[in-house]
Amino acid sequence: MTEVQEAIPFEAARRRPPPAVEVHELRKEFRRRDGKRRRGKRPRVALDGVTFAIARGETVAILGQNGSGKSTLVRLLSTLLLPDGGSAQILGHDTVSDGRAVRRLVNRVSVEASFFKKMSSAENLSYAARYYGMTAGETREKIPALLERVGFPPDRRDEPMENLSRGMQQKVALARALLTSPVVLLLDEPTTGLDPRSKLEVQEFIREIRTTHDSTILLCTHDLNEAESLAERVGILDRGRLLALEPADDLKRRYGAATLEEAFFAATGREFEAEGDEDDDREVFA
Repeated sequence: MTEVQEAIPFEAARRRPPPAVEVHELRKEFRRRDGKRRRGKRPRVALDGVTFAIARGETVAILGQNGSGKSTLVRLLSTLLLPDGGSAQILGHDTVSDGRAVRRLVNRVSVEASFFKKMSSAENLSYAARYYGMTAGETREKIPALLERVGFPPDRRDEPMENLSRGMQQKVALARALLTSPVVLLLDEPTTGLDPRSKLEVQEFIREIRTTHDSTILLCTHDLNEAESLAERVGILDRGRLLALEPADDLKRRYGAATLEEAFFAATGREFEAEGDEDDDREVFA
């Protein structure tokens, strides 16, 4: 006799909150800027039918080499790109049809963060604060405190951004994302370019955000230790396909591996260090 699972009552199902992030068969291709195909070459598939969900308050790491599709995923979820197929929702809001609501809920930190280069770190943060609707009184003490928390030196807060190293600019990008209490935080290589001490400080700050703000965090990284130490579940993204997404210990058991690096090799058939360029074969990308 076939076992029938008890159905969830309709009212209870209707009241159940949606996942913080829900992605279904998400697909993205990149073509030439003029829209034409190069002779003999197909459009490059950056994401190929990716499906997953992140519960509210959960931290998930997506582990992949450069060119695996991590940055494309973050751009799609933050509405910077439009998908070529599938769908993505942030707290029940579709990233395409309800992009304005999504942008109010999402804060993004990327290795490619942009700033007003002639302005200082403090001026850039003040500008961002006004964009978020915050007053000068609200940020007078908050901006210096955020910069201090991410390890930005006080004696360089008045220097133009163009004079700062990539690592120091990354600290400002993280501080900018934390001006408001983040509901969903999308982190694309947040510690790239940082010295070891600053890297540890930022990682500890991410843990603090998770506990104090109850934020949902998607961390895209190629740092194996970072993924394992910060996330409750770890996914392996390879050539645009999500091969697995589960707790790190479960990943190791699945592939009979002692370390995440061994699990990655078993899943992809490639050494983790053999990274390609994120932009390889991508003639057009945002």
